[in-house]
Amino acid sequence: HKTVIAYTQMGNVHNPYRKVVLMSYLTEFFKLVADETRLRIIVLLAQEDLCVCQIYRILNLSQPKYQNTLKVKDLDYVVDERNEKYILYSLNLKDDVIKKIVQNIVEHIDYYPQLSEDKKGLADKDNYLRQCKTKIID
Repeated sequence: HKTVIAYTQMGNVHNPYRKVVLMSYLTEFFKLVADETRLRIIVLLAQEDLCVCQIYRILNLSQPKYQNTLKVKDLDYVVDERNEKYILYSLNLKDDVIKKIVQNIVEHIDYYPQLSEDKKGLADKDNYLRQCKTKIID
């Protein structure tokens, strides 16, 4: 995503272009997490690196439904890495303010029943990984 690339090459906090880019990064993030499923994915990945089959089983989604939420990855908030047989997704937040917001949500996860339920699903993540029928899901 061009905004993220530009953000990492800016340096000086007082650079006016950097301020526009930072604002763009922030607004794009809030647009992204305005979708409940995407927010749940971000919060899950703030707690653990997960493969796509683990994510969609924890969130109780069908794979096509999850594939429609991959804007999370398209906007560079999530990166993927091949690990043995699977592709693991991890959170890749570049802005300290956004990192703190997500960390605050995780620290207070019990205030949010759905997110708290998702966190409980992490206990079964290894079982979900073993149940994956496809070795690599992307």
